[in-house]
Amino acid sequence: MKPKGLLRVGGEPLLGRILRGLQQAGVQEIWVVIGYRADMIREQISRNYAKMNIHFIEAEKWEKGNLYSLLAAQEVFQQDFLLCMCDHIFDQQIPKILIDNKCEKTLVLAIERVAEEDTKVLERKGAIFDIGKKINDSNVVLDTGFFLCSPKIFKYANEAAQEGAVELADCVRIAARKRDAHVVDVSGHLWADIDTQEDLSRAKRLLAEHAQKKRGASDFVAYYINRPLENAILYRISDWLFITPNRLTIVTNVLAWFVTYLFFSGHLALASILTFVVGVLDGLDGKLARIRGQTTQLGRMEHPFDMLYEFSWLIALALFLSRSQGLLPLELCLFSLAFIAFYRFCYDQFSRTMKVSLDIYGRFERAFRRIAGRRNIYNLYIFFAVLFDLPLFALYAITFHSALTAVVYASRASVHLHASDQKAKTKQPVES
Repeated sequence: MKPKGLLRVGGEPLLGRILRGLQQAGVQEIWVVIGYRADMIREQISRNYAKMNIHFIEAEKWEKGNLYSLLAAQEVFQQDFLLCMCDHIFDQQIPKILIDNKCEKTLVLAIERVAEEDTKVLERKGAIFDIGKKINDSNVVLDTGFFLCSPKIFKYANEAAQEGAVELADCVRIAARKRDAHVVDVSGHLWADIDTQEDLSRAKRLLAEHAQKKRGASDFVAYYINRPLENAILYRISDWLFITPNRLTIVTNVLAWFVTYLFFSGHLALASILTFVVGVLDGLDGKLARIRGQTTQLGRMEHPFDMLYEFSWLIALALFLSRSQGLLPLELCLFSLAFIAFYRFCYDQFSRTMKVSLDIYGRFERAFRRIAGRRNIYNLYIFFAVLFDLPLFALYAITFHSALTAVVYASRASVHLHASDQKAKTKQPVES
């Protein structure tokens, strides 16, 4: 049987996902305690993660329990270290939070403040009082399986072993009894303990949900329709290694340019339907790359190509309509493209200057983003206009909506940038 640490979740082995997360959190040296099928783990990790500074420790008594896996490392650590389980997935912010905490206790445990059947930690005002699965108290929190430890933890581990204990939880309990254990709250961050097939399925769903960009989905179509569809698809395909982010990008662009051809040739109904398929596919490649840790700087070039085919749809539609309705469709298209290019430039310039997206900068912006001019909403205009055999009205609607968005983005960006300038002036020292 394959070791649990080599089971794939989202296209990557559990242990590999942990190693990558630790590296992203800034951990420079990693020690892996191995027992069951140690040679297989050593070979696969050494081959696939050769660029990381990884060492292996063989636990001779691993069958007894995870307390003995900890004890196998007691000759290695002479300073504080992070301790995590091989069957957990986690947000890379969790180790950062543990590292940055100021507590000087021997053991600091990352916890989530929820109540359900799992390994629980009883804490009051940050101090650990008990740990186990059968705690019934209003201060119960969940054990994430992520610790920051000082070398003194091995003293408690040996004490637990002498008492006949075999689990790490018993070591934690001794530290807690001596008031030498603390917690740090990581509620809201991604983590999952994978013990069963149901846990594995839940972990894949969590990875899909957390693969969204930090600012989240923008317009209401992306948020309420595309996002759930994308997550459902990612849950199914994330372990299919023949599907890669780059291949998804290629498929998306090929289909998008086929849609351009359909608009140009007058197959408006099919083209308008396929625009929504392209919209969903367009959200998959970036999310899959984030799930698998395969994001690259080159991936940023996806956005210019997205804008190119988005513009090509409007141009192709206008060209087709101009055959029967003269220059008006082309004039509307030109104005739309000018407005869209302008507000995108305002949006991008603001993000580069303020280091935060305009979409989430203020309360108004967070509300407006749901109805701001976006490809998804323009596609709705086209779909309903084609459905009612009034395709020219789609161009009217897109022109108006893009103009409105341009006015809002330009004015709000200007207001916020001016406020930032004024704030910077007040901080300048006054010469005497």
